[in-house]
Amino acid sequence: MSELTLLLLRIGFLVLLWAFVFAVVYSLRADLFGVKVRRMPDAAAAAAAAPMASGAAASSVTAPVAAAVPAPAAKPGGPATTATASRIVITSGPKTGLELPLGNEPLTIGRSSESGLVVRDDYTSSHHARLVLWGDQWMIQDLDSTNGTWHDGVRVTAPVPVNLGAPIKVGATTFELRK
Repeated sequence: MSELTLLLLRIGFLVLLWAFVFAVVYSLRADLFGVKVRRMPDAAAAAAAAPMASGAAASSVTAPVAAAVPAPAAKPGGPATTATASRIVITSGPKTGLELPLGNEPLTIGRSSESGLVVRDDYTSSHHARLVLWGDQWMIQDLDSTNGTWHDGVRVTAPVPVNLGAPIKVGATTFELRK
């Protein structure tokens, strides 16, 4: 083998080794510090955007986008309504039978001790999902988890309304919202 070929092989090996080191460091950083979380729009901003979305629904280009964003169910000008769900019940997993009351604050679900509902299993991310009260409807949002969040057998890719009694699966734990 010529010296040039050997030198190129050595350089190629070093580049590959450093790429592996950077991939490991990036993975550790993402696991320790989390990833950037997308925020759901607040009810006031969504209510202001709803008239524009209904006017733009006539356009074939914007109609799917307007249909994908659910309108908040809060009544403008009226008193604040309460959510139909008042508790979260774990139906399968390590904490089967656990019931937690739902307030009006968002509930983060994940392996991190900072989460409102801590789920300790290998298939749950540190900050896996979030339940948010939007108007009078609870919404589930996946926080870019590795294994995904499932609502009623469908993977959650954007914030979706939660149906009462529909199973929500996070890692190896299944829970549902009840009255």
